[in-house]
Amino acid sequence: MIEDQYENFQNPLNDAEIEIDSQLIEEDCKDEVADVQFDLVVTPSDPPLEVLSRQLKDGDLIVPFYQRKYVWKIEQASRLIESFLIGLPVPQVFFYVNDEGELEIIDGQQRIMSISYFLEGYFGEPDANGKRKIFQLKGLSDTKNYNGKTFSDLDKKDQRKLKNATLRAINIRQLAPDNNNECVFHIFQRLNTGGTLLKPQEIRNAVYRGKIVQELQELNKNEDWMKILGFKQAHKSQRDIELLLRLLGLFKTWGSYERPMISFLNKTMYDNRSFDNEKTSLFKSRFAYVSKVINENIEKPFRPKGVINTAMLDAVFVALLEQDNIDVSKLSFKYQKLIEDTDFISNTFGPTADSLVLRNRIQVAKQYLD
Repeated sequence: MIEDQYENFQNPLNDAEIEIDSQLIEEDCKDEVADVQFDLVVTPSDPPLEVLSRQLKDGDLIVPFYQRKYVWKIEQASRLIESFLIGLPVPQVFFYVNDEGELEIIDGQQRIMSISYFLEGYFGEPDANGKRKIFQLKGLSDTKNYNGKTFSDLDKKDQRKLKNATLRAINIRQLAPDNNNECVFHIFQRLNTGGTLLKPQEIRNAVYRGKIVQELQELNKNEDWMKILGFKQAHKSQRDIELLLRLLGLFKTWGSYERPMISFLNKTMYDNRSFDNEKTSLFKSRFAYVSKVINENIEKPFRPKGVINTAMLDAVFVALLEQDNIDVSKLSFKYQKLIEDTDFISNTFGPTADSLVLRNRIQVAKQYLD
C-alpha cells in the first residue's frame, strides 16, 4: 500500500501455506475484470492530526476489520512523526464515507494509528499483562535531537506544530448504485499494491463488515470440510472462506448467476452480511451434513488432476445442498458417472467462472446426483 514509503514489511508464504495453496487448482480468471460503473463524490480535506486521533478514539474514524493489524515498528512510526515535525510531505490517506456518516479507512491505517499512539504517549496496544510501551522516538537522525523524546517531552512549539499539522485525506462517498458499496472493494484492491498484499476475501472482510464474517469462519472449522479440501489448518489468505462464500452465493440462485465471479461474491457478501435470512439459515443447516456425506462416501473428491478443482467442487456441493434426500448408498456411483461425463468435465476447466459454463456444470451435476 502507499504506506510502504515508510514500511519495508514483507510476509512471504511459509512452507505450510505453500502446501495449502498447492491443494487448489488455479482457475482461468480472464473474466475477473468487473465491468462496473459508479457515481461517486470525491472530496479532499485536511484534518489536523489532533482531530484524526480524536475521531479514531470516538469511533467516527473506523479501522476496517481484516487480518492485518498494526504492523509498523517503532522506527517506522518515528520517521513518520519526524516528517510532520520537520515539514516533509506525507502521502495522502483515503476514507470511505458510509451510510452512517462514519469514515472507514481504505488506505492509511498504519499512519493514522502511529499518529494517535504518539499523541497518546504509548506505542501499540497493551500486552497480555495490560502494559504498554512508552512511545519514545527512535532511529532518527540527530539533527533535531528528537531521538528518545515522547510527545510530552517536546517543547510546546513542537507539540502545537504536531497537533495542528494536517494530513490530506480523500473522502469518497458512493451515490450509485445505492444497493451496495462495491466501489470500496475496487478502490481498496487498487490501492493495495505493495508490502503485504491483501487477497480478495480479506478485502471483503474489511468492506462488508457484519455477522457473515464470523459465521463463515465458524463454518470453515468443520472437520469434514477441511478434509475435503486437504487442509490441515485454515488458509491464511482465506481461500477456503472464499469457497464457502461462493457456495452460499450459488445456493438456490445459481440459475441467475452472471459473471464476473468477483462481483458476484462481493454482492453475496453485501446482501448477506447480517446472516439472518432464510437462505443463510438453510445453508448453515445443510452445509455440515453435505460435507459429512461427501467426506465419508467419496474418496479424494474433486481431484481429477491431483489437486482440488473448485469448479467441480461448487457444482457437486450446490447440487447436494439443494437436494432434500441424498441417497448415500448410491452417491459414490453417481459421482463416478458424473466425472466421466464429457460435458461436465469440459465445464470444469478453462473459463470456469463464465456464466453459461457455470450454470451448465451445476445443471449436469443435479441431473446425475438427484
